Amino acid sequence: METEHSPKPSVNKPLLISNCILLAIGNCGGPLLTRLYFIHGGNRIWFSSFLETAGFPIFLLPLTISYFHRRSNTPTTKFFLMKRSLFIVSALIGLVTGLVDYLYASGVARLPVSTASLIIASRLAFTAGFAFLLVKQRFDFYSINTVVLLTLGAGVLGMQTSRDRPVGESEREYILGFLMTLMASGLYGFVLPFMELVYKKAKQKMTYNLVMEIQMVMCLFATIFCSIGMIVNNDFKVIHREAREFGLGETKYYVVVALTGIIWQCFFMGAIGVIFCSSSLLSAILITVLLPVPQVLAVIFYNENFEATKGVSHALSLWGFISYFYGERKKSKNLEIANTRNRIPSTS
Repeated sequence: METEHSPKPSVNKPLLISNCILLAIGNCGGPLLTRLYFIHGGNRIWFSSFLETAGFPIFLLPLTISYFHRRSNTPTTKFFLMKRSLFIVSALIGLVTGLVDYLYASGVARLPVSTASLIIASRLAFTAGFAFLLVKQRFDFYSINTVVLLTLGAGVLGMQTSRDRPVGESEREYILGFLMTLMASGLYGFVLPFMELVYKKAKQKMTYNLVMEIQMVMCLFATIFCSIGMIVNNDFKVIHREAREFGLGETKYYVVVALTGIIWQCFFMGAIGVIFCSSSLLSAILITVLLPVPQVLAVIFYNENFEATKGVSHALSLWGFISYFYGERKKSKNLEIANTRNRIPSTS
C-alpha cells in the first residue's frame, strides 16, 4: 500500500444524496430478498452468500460509458484506471467481504429479518472503534452517545431468544445465527473505515469512476471466495432442483435470485460511495438509521413478530441517530460562527 495521501474531495451533495439512495435501496431490500429465498425453500447458504456480490458485472455498463466519455477527450486513456497496489488491496478486502457475506447469510437463514437488521446496528460501534484507530476519527459527546445507544439497542435483542425463534428452530440454531450475524457486523465494521483509509493512502487521484472499479474488484473476489464454498458444498449441482421446488415457483425463483444480486450491489456501492463523499462513520450511521424499513416490511409481508424488546432496541437506535445529527448540526453552527469572527477585521 502506497503511503502518499490523496486529497479529500470536497463534498458533492448530489453524488452524496445519490449514494444515500443506493444505500437505502440495498440496506432495505437486500435482507428482505435474502430472507424470501430462505422462507420459500431455499437452503443453500453459500449460494445466498454468492448472490450478495455476484451482481458486480452491472458496473461494466457505467464504466464503459465513462471510458468512452474520457476517450473522446483523451484518446490514450485506459479502460481501468486502478493501479496494481490498489487492485491488490481491493482484492484482499473482497475476500474479507466474501467471509462477511457467508456469515451474514448464515445468520439471516436462522433469524427473522427484523432481528437480523437490528443486530446490524452494532456495526456502528465496530465502525466507530476502527475509524478511531485507522483514520483518527474525532469523537465528541454526541457521537460517543450515539455509539453507546446503538450498541445497547443491538444488545437488548439477546434477551429474546425464547420468544423470537422461527417455528421449528432450536435455541442453539437461533443463538448461532445471532452470533454469526454479529461477527459479520464486526468484520464489515472494520471494512468501512479501512476503505476510508485506502482512499486516503492511494497514490492516485480518487474519483468516483475509481470507486466503481474498487467496488467491482472487491465483489469479484468476494464472489470467487463464495464460489469455492459452493463448489465444495455442491451447490451448483442442486440449483436447478431447488428452483423447481421453490415455494413461489421456478420462474419467481430466478427472479428473486437476479433481484437479490442487483439490490445487494446497491448496498455495497452506496456504502463505499458515502465513504468517498463523506466518511465511514456516516456510512455506518445511515445503515443503522435505515433499520426501521426492513423491520416494518418484514412484519407486513412475512408476518414476523415485533416483540417489545425490538421496540426498545428501535427506540434506542432512533435516540442515537438524533443525538448524532444534533451534534453534527451544533458543530456546523459553531464552525460558521468561528469563520464569521475570523472574517471580521480587527479595529484595534
